[in-house]
Amino acid sequence: MTGPAAVTPPPGRDDAGDPDGSALAPGPAPRDDAGAGLAISSTGLTKRFRSGQVAVDGVDLAVPVGSVYGFLGPNGSGKTTSIRMLLGLLRPTAGSHRLLGEPMPDRAAQVLPRVGALVEGPAFHPYLSGVDNLRRTDAADRTVDPATARDRIDRALDRVGLASAAGKRYRHYSLGMRQRLGLAATLLRPRDLLVLDEPTNGLDPQGTREVRSLLLELAAAGTTVVLSTHLLSEVQQVCSHVGVMHRGRLVAQGPLDELGARSAARAAVVSPRPDDAAAVLTRLGLAGIRHDGDAVTASLGDVEPEAVVAALVHAGVPVRGFRVLTADLEEMFVELTGQGFDVSA
Repeated sequence: MTGPAAVTPPPGRDDAGDPDGSALAPGPAPRDDAGAGLAISSTGLTKRFRSGQVAVDGVDLAVPVGSVYGFLGPNGSGKTTSIRMLLGLLRPTAGSHRLLGEPMPDRAAQVLPRVGALVEGPAFHPYLSGVDNLRRTDAADRTVDPATARDRIDRALDRVGLASAAGKRYRHYSLGMRQRLGLAATLLRPRDLLVLDEPTNGLDPQGTREVRSLLLELAAAGTTVVLSTHLLSEVQQVCSHVGVMHRGRLVAQGPLDELGARSAARAAVVSPRPDDAAAVLTRLGLAGIRHDGDAVTASLGDVEPEAVVAALVHAGVPVRGFRVLTADLEEMFVELTGQGFDVSA
């Protein structure tokens, strides 16, 4: 597991968990104006292991400053590997990237204090209390004033709802409490960028709502948040932008509302003669016709809804109901990948 603080591996060495032993260095740094207005930008970010597996394949990320960016994809799609490369925890096989406008890993020492990260779950000393673990984490940051450590730690514990459990040993924390402590560690100082991998894992519904509220509060204050998740509900409720990963590739990226609009809206007709209604939709050139009892749906494409209604009436097909089904994030994902998705809360 990786703890809440990002650490840059020493030059010339690969991550301890990286089996490829590659000596390839990342590609050339982008131009000075590259990534303007972006908290994270990458070009051709790739990770190939010695086994031949390509975990991340040519990913070009563009995370706008001040956004809440949902890094969406099923488990095993390459999200965590991408994040580990971005933070300097894993060396790319190819490609280049920037954090907060600075080339990585060249400027890691200057950039990473401005970045809070929680990757693959928090890792703390089990025999220490929550507050003592945060004291050790805070003491490792040489860019903050030790005299104000107590205030920072108390404030961080309060923000994640752990103030009453601060003196409890970490080994006695539940999974949800451990997630909260990991979040607290990322909030010990103001951050320009937060990178969170499944931050609501193990939380009950109330805790999940509190974390969502906290993320929106941080974003409103100017912090860029990258939320890596496999849950559509997380993205739909808090994110302004989305990147969709599938089998190591970034298959879609952009503002959430624009991505949703890419999926074609569907016409839904309810009629006692569904076969006749389907025949009319076929003559109009609508694709993807589906039957469900007396309901028939089809992709509208470029056909106006009014034209569909007029054609049904002209053909004498009785219409009990008609509506346009707007596309949602789940439909977009299915269209992009051909797979279903975990939509649980």
